[in-house]
Amino acid sequence: QVQLVESGGGLVQAGGSLRLSCAASGHNGYAMGWFRQAPGKEQEFVAVINWSGGSTYYADSVKGRFTISRDKGTVYLRMNSLKPEDTAVYYCARANGPNSTTRRPDYEYWGQGTQVTVSS
Repeated sequence: QVQLVESGGGLVQAGGSLRLSCAASGHNGYAMGWFRQAPGKEQEFVAVINWSGGSTYYADSVKGRFTISRDKGTVYLRMNSLKPEDTAVYYCARANGPNSTTRRPDYEYWGQGTQVTVSS
């Protein structure tokens, strides 16, 4: 059974940093991604890492500020230089294959989400 549990969200001032964690069972051999949903907006892709950790891809809005990584059973999202527009619920998700994808339909399992709030 696949389970994804996010943690690490919270309230931070603009310019600050947070590291999100996703404890994942059943992740071996699959790409893992992070998505986010701000109030009143659609869920959007943030970052993805392939099955081996050798390839990553980011949304333009977070490129250079966020870093996705994976180690054993956990996927991380390091977020630096946070902006108020990064405020959202962040979701960890497991893709249905080994390769990176930005498409929501390609993700089969989702965590419950963790709130990130960036104050100005």
